[in-house]
Amino acid sequence: MTTAPQPPRSGTQALPPGGYVHREPGPLRRALPWLGLAALAVGFVVLGYFLVQSMQGRQRSFSIYYVEQGWLRFLLFLLAASGVLALTSLIGQRLGQARTGRKISYAAVLGDQLTHLFLILVVLVAVYPLVYVLIAAFDPRNSLFAFPDFENPNILYRSGLLPNLDVLSLENFTRLFAGLTVPGWQVALAALGGAALAALLLLALVARLGRESAGLARARGWAMGLLIAAVALLVAFVVPAQFTGADNESKFLLSVRNTMLVSGLTGLLAILLSTTAGYAMARLRFSGRFQMLLFFIFIQMFPVFLALVAVYTLMVLLGLTNTFTGLILAYSGGAIAFNTWIFKGYVESLPESLEEAAMVDGATRWQTFLRVVLPLSGGMLAFIFLNQFIGTYAEFILANVLLTGVEKWTVGVMLLSFTQGQFSTKWGVFAAAATLGALPIIALFYGFQRYFVGGTLAGGVKE
Repeated sequence: MTTAPQPPRSGTQALPPGGYVHREPGPLRRALPWLGLAALAVGFVVLGYFLVQSMQGRQRSFSIYYVEQGWLRFLLFLLAASGVLALTSLIGQRLGQARTGRKISYAAVLGDQLTHLFLILVVLVAVYPLVYVLIAAFDPRNSLFAFPDFENPNILYRSGLLPNLDVLSLENFTRLFAGLTVPGWQVALAALGGAALAALLLLALVARLGRESAGLARARGWAMGLLIAAVALLVAFVVPAQFTGADNESKFLLSVRNTMLVSGLTGLLAILLSTTAGYAMARLRFSGRFQMLLFFIFIQMFPVFLALVAVYTLMVLLGLTNTFTGLILAYSGGAIAFNTWIFKGYVESLPESLEEAAMVDGATRWQTFLRVVLPLSGGMLAFIFLNQFIGTYAEFILANVLLTGVEKWTVGVMLLSFTQGQFSTKWGVFAAAATLGALPIIALFYGFQRYFVGGTLAGGVKE
């Protein structure tokens, strides 16, 4: 039995289709953002006032350039920038209204302009240290900062905000390659890898132009395979005897090789451990399964360095200090929990009917895992490997504790040695080494970033 719809009561307004009635915000809600901005501005003014009062009477540092009435110039700059933004916002509002025929709020346009200006300033602040380190890598004066050049007419150079570009050279980079001996077959292998990389860049450009095809995809796969094989062979067969320089900086490329070796093996071991454990957690039912999952969540709450003493004691008892084996085992143990949870969630998104069909045909649970689940998990396996590789490449604390010989050092430990000189810090060499050491991670991330974005969905089938 159903009830007929009742008409709206007298004095009440019938709701439109969808049941939503638009209401304009009240005056208080409109004023809240502006009141917040005003309070923030007043807070900065008060903070600046007390900062100026606290610095009065103190001796000025010779490394800081002071501009007379600088606060007034900065205020005039802000007023000029605000005027330009207000004018461009007005022009944008008029053009938008003329083009669309709809009313456009001037405050909304001005807010968008201010948002874009703020984001641009944030990007500049984030990029500035990287650019400065890059310039310092080409500065042979062994300096990571620039003193004010009071004779320069440009205020950016006069204040030391930008370094002097007249003294740039490759001296710091040549010190990193000093004493390196390379056999002919390694040169040929490096040339093959470079050719494969150039082919990948060319194929990526062709694909970006909209000329994607099956043949292009196969060629890209071959080029990627050649590049990975060339890099793997170079990493596996480069030996410490090839680095004959007397200083630590001459062995920096050896530390890059050590880091890539440890990171690659750790990534492979993470795939082996996390895929088997994640599949068992997702598909098998056994006692203690839920408690183990809770334990995995629990140990993720604590940073790695809390277990540093226990890990070091264990490695000493096993005789694995100053060895790649001990470092790889330590890294792999810390990677199990997170990667297992990731792979468990991915396996649970796959339809069980695929595995049931395979087992009906006579496949065992292990064969189902190898021949059904893993072929569908290519993107996820790449994600786990790359995530573990990058995390291991950037790790410093465990490597600094477990590795004691310069021939075993990773990139982070080698960079630390450049800042602990007996008489001076090698800032120029440090900047050059940091620039070169970041290149593998940059290339890896931009070459495989699609796995970071869509790796958790690759191979999924909707049932």
